[in-house]
Amino acid sequence: MKIIVQMDPIEKLNLEGDSTFALLYEAQTRGYEIDFYTPNMLTLEDGILFAEAYQISLKNNPSEIIKSNRSKSVQLDKYDVVLMRQDPPFDMNYITATHLLETVQESVLVLNNPFYVRNCPEKIFVNKYKKFMPPTMITRNTSEINRFRDRHDEIIIKPLYGNGGASVFYSNKSDRNFSSIVENFINVSNEPFIIQKFIPNVSHGDKRIILINGQIAGAINRVPQNGEIRSNMHVGGQAVKTEISPNEREICDALSEDLINFGLFFVGIDVIDNFITEINVTSPTGIREIHRLTGQNIAENFWNETEKIL
Repeated sequence: MKIIVQMDPIEKLNLEGDSTFALLYEAQTRGYEIDFYTPNMLTLEDGILFAEAYQISLKNNPSEIIKSNRSKSVQLDKYDVVLMRQDPPFDMNYITATHLLETVQESVLVLNNPFYVRNCPEKIFVNKYKKFMPPTMITRNTSEINRFRDRHDEIIIKPLYGNGGASVFYSNKSDRNFSSIVENFINVSNEPFIIQKFIPNVSHGDKRIILINGQIAGAINRVPQNGEIRSNMHVGGQAVKTEISPNEREICDALSEDLINFGLFFVGIDVIDNFITEINVTSPTGIREIHRLTGQNIAENFWNETEKIL
């Protein structure tokens, strides 16, 4: 099988915890040919999508990606699979790449489906399943934000298109910095942002559940440091072994049909105290921690399921 992966520059990756590395290492063990490119190396000319790409090989313990010395111009519709694995920000560069990848979908399997990656932003798409969510508002309207805080007291404010726990703030009715926090969000971006009722049991963890082709593949619980509300591993959250509750299975069952129909093949959902807060469709992480804690090889599952649909 020939695969090509669209991802961030290799030198920017934290390979020891990188899910893309795990997926590609498993691909290599199966004898797949692997090339990679970064989004700025895409070119659409006369309806044909090219990339300036490098062949890569991988080593484990320690993790290392070795790319060929010379790049090559490749036509993306000549591959079996294109993996979209660059991290957010979900900006116009990201959105443009999804449009470009749509041009080859009739000839190659693109994971995840770029149309639905673009049209299912992680913090907006989740609102389709509001019965499983905490009270949530998306707005820039300060009077609505004040009303929401008055109703719920303890709230979380975060960017609509952020990732990794960046710029996530806790506030309550007695917070004298509240106006400054909202003002900062208003001034930094022209986008709406998210205001969500604070879930106190986040101190017990924020569960990441991985779904492959609509089915549960594994999970970890990410426990925040003492005094911290953010459980993301980027900001010091600790991954611990976990079990999936009946309520969490109900959430996954509710999502399953849409994920399959939308071609959202590899997805990570975030669940706090049985409330779903995000559906990560761009570049889900956590599979190496799941493997380390449980022995479940989600990368193996990923390629087994991919081979079934080719």
